Amino acid sequence: MNQPLGRILVIDDEPQIHRFLGPALDAAGYQHHRADNGVQGLREIATWSPDVVILDLGLPDMDGKDVLVKARAFYDGPLLVLSARDKEGEKIEAFERGADDYVEKPFGIGELLARIKAALRHRSGPQPVQSKVSFGGVEVDLDLRYVTRDGEPVRLPPKEYALLTRLISGNGKVLTHKDLLVAVWGPAHAEDTQYLRVAIGQLRQKLEADPAAPAHIVTEPGIGYRLRR
Repeated sequence: MNQPLGRILVIDDEPQIHRFLGPALDAAGYQHHRADNGVQGLREIATWSPDVVILDLGLPDMDGKDVLVKARAFYDGPLLVLSARDKEGEKIEAFERGADDYVEKPFGIGELLARIKAALRHRSGPQPVQSKVSFGGVEVDLDLRYVTRDGEPVRLPPKEYALLTRLISGNGKVLTHKDLLVAVWGPAHAEDTQYLRVAIGQLRQKLEADPAAPAHIVTEPGIGYRLRR
């Protein structure tokens, strides 16, 4: 028997979600457990030690965001929120309380499996520091602070370069507007999203094949950005 690719805990009170996800996770090679409420979910996290937790926010006994806070007191693995709540404030609060990713219901199983795969990469521990990173036709030499696209040098002002390297450090995870603004412009500019929008637009113009439909510097509406390599 093949070893499972990972242990996935699904905390959701909707039976149809479990009926949908269970066979899909089995077919993809994952081992999975089910929890129908927050208390049971926290118990399973503590006793089963899953590699990834998929958490619904609308649980019958407590709000999923409270489960996030309680889980983060003892669990440092990936927590992926699965929810029908589509308000920007809900998403941002979930990230601030410890979520690593957020998938809206209804969702495609292909997208969810891709997010799980990415979460497991993060779970595998710190990766060796890379001096060179590539995506599309772009290459970034982090030692030399040198960027090329299709072999041609790309000049990036300090803020744009700092933003690019922060996105790279996210390793595919979504980074919130606040996270990026504080990292690049400092705490005094945590709410100055216009700075971020302009800088992201400039990076896309210089690095994307089609800046109007970016394939790598990707927007997570209402939340932030991620770098897809």
